[in-house]
Amino acid sequence: MIQLKTMLNCIDNSGAAIVECAMVVGQKRHASIGDRIVVVVQKQRGAQAEGMSASGTGAKVKRGDIRHAVVVRTRQKVTRRDGSCIKFDDNACVLINKAGDPIGSRINGVVGQELRKKKWSRILSMAPMQA
Repeated sequence: MIQLKTMLNCIDNSGAAIVECAMVVGQKRHASIGDRIVVVVQKQRGAQAEGMSASGTGAKVKRGDIRHAVVVRTRQKVTRRDGSCIKFDDNACVLINKAGDPIGSRINGVVGQELRKKKWSRILSMAPMQA
């Protein structure tokens, strides 16, 4: 379950490493796999200790940006219709634009099959593996 102030790993190559949930889009209190959320980029991927100006010249997002994202993994158990339960090691998301297209061109890591039911086929096709 992802709610306000939850920290998530960003598993695409958009330039963000860690993001913080600012809002769950819709009427729900918390988000699960396949739900859309609004996030704030907290840590940029490949950021140097001496400063942000030298690093990430090709990054599409930077620290402090507010973006939409789709939750692809959660630590909370998700029960499927066949009775099986799945639980991941971390909370993870993929950044998307307002139209729903992923910002990055690659996804690193496993995503949940629940994305298929929520019509996120573009993210599923970019992912190397589904669980």
